[in-house]
Amino acid sequence: MGESAGRESTGRESAVRKTALIVVDMINTYRHADAQQLLPSVRDALPGMRGLLERARADNVDVIYVNDNFGRWRSHHDEILEMALNGPHADLVEPIRPDADAMFVVKARHSIFYQTPLEYLLSQNGIGRIVLCGQVTEQCILYSALDAHIRHLDVTVVQDAVAHIHQDLADAALRMMKRNMGARIVRSGDGDVFGGSGDPAG
Repeated sequence: MGESAGRESTGRESAVRKTALIVVDMINTYRHADAQQLLPSVRDALPGMRGLLERARADNVDVIYVNDNFGRWRSHHDEILEMALNGPHADLVEPIRPDADAMFVVKARHSIFYQTPLEYLLSQNGIGRIVLCGQVTEQCILYSALDAHIRHLDVTVVQDAVAHIHQDLADAALRMMKRNMGARIVRSGDGDVFGGSGDPAG
């Protein structure tokens, strides 16, 4: 295969790659350091997350929850969800709980890719574009966007559907993701959140 043919093939593959919505660390008891600083931002971001989930489900976009296991190595995703729903902030979990069609990946560190099967899952499902929502903008969202970028995935971050601890660091993280990683920074109401066209916001 010649070089030009290879480029054409790559272009065709890129054009048909699917999109997935990834919900990061939202199945949470909020019994951790910095939780009190985080909670107001989670409440602000929750409507955007709910809107994204509704649109993804209506449009048959794959939804993948990637969530910390909180060091509970004997737990599976149902137990993690039950623990969060029985916690002090179930009102932040119930509106965005996984449905029967959602996929669930457990992680132990900041990045959604670090020693998880997510990369394989995306590949097997033909997903080349991910839309990130969840928490925390300046930590797990930032590190996950970087890991996605170096894996040649297209990254979109929904700025009104991610929660932060420190506003100034979150603003800087969004700028870094846009400038250094080529991420699209959009809002949940934008018409092309799950598409690849349009001018990024921010």
